[in-house]
Amino acid sequence: MRIGTVEINSQLALAPMAGVTDAAFRELCASLGAGLTCTELVSSKALCYQDKKSRTLLAPFPGEHPMQAQIFGSDPVCMEEAAAIARQVSGADFIDINMGCPVPKVAGNGAGSALMKDPAKCAAIVAAVKRNTDLPVTVKIRAGWDKEHKNAVEVAKACEEAGAAAIAVHGRTRDQMYMGRADWDIIRQVKQAVQVPVIGNGDVVDAQSACQLLDATGCDMVLVGRGAMGNPWVFRQINAYLRDSCTILPPPGIAERIVVIRRHMDALCALKGEQRAMREARKHVGWYLHGVRGAAQFRRRAGELSTLEDLDRLLGDVYAAAQQERDTMEKECLV
Repeated sequence: MRIGTVEINSQLALAPMAGVTDAAFRELCASLGAGLTCTELVSSKALCYQDKKSRTLLAPFPGEHPMQAQIFGSDPVCMEEAAAIARQVSGADFIDINMGCPVPKVAGNGAGSALMKDPAKCAAIVAAVKRNTDLPVTVKIRAGWDKEHKNAVEVAKACEEAGAAAIAVHGRTRDQMYMGRADWDIIRQVKQAVQVPVIGNGDVVDAQSACQLLDATGCDMVLVGRGAMGNPWVFRQINAYLRDSCTILPPPGIAERIVVIRRHMDALCALKGEQRAMREARKHVGWYLHGVRGAAQFRRRAGELSTLEDLDRLLGDVYAAAQQERDTMEKECLV
């Protein structure tokens, strides 16, 4: 599939998630089958004010292509300037505009999903960003602000007319945040209303749900967000299902899970330093350990991680518990 001038050899994209999709996690997901990655959302004002921390959020992992650099804001002039900075810092293939973030500190300041209250302003921001970059410009929107104002179709058409090269649609309203079911029909309506590629998002947690979203909406790609947290293998599983006649790959075994956890945390430490990385590792490791034997106890320990040595001790105990469970099951089978 082509978005603007960029060829994407996949139907799977990793959704931008604040505090999650840093370069370490993006690289891991890309290695497991995500065909398009996107930075965490970055404030346009912070970029315009030369904030160093915000610039670090745009740093790519080596060879990261195709890649989106995502910016948010409500001032077209500032967004125009930020787009040029984002391109220079990230080397991205696309500039992505966040029009879907529901959190109060973003939407409460008129950015993110709050932009959907004003389709004309959405179009003005797309046009402004287009003026200051020759990269394809993409947007991420929601179904609407609330159930009385599901205007994703109107916003998508306005953005397309202003020059957007692709539209990603999360099937929830801002009021829903991340609760309730995503409305896939609104994604279908957007797909029928515009000519540019449409990327569907919402409630994709495994291979079957990804296929169901594609079938129900006719969208061109699937955007996987929370379904990848602690489960980057979801991209490998979806690809196998789509490519090999609905083949369902088994979940990773405990040994592979541990290897990937350690690989992810090593990359996180290299990116941010061990002290900061291990604070952030607490949530990631907790997600990875969901469903393992003794998960509640191990996740409590994950919440106290401070060093890689702590992590190694925890992972050693996780593996030992899994081995004990396997040995017990084997003995029961022999009785």
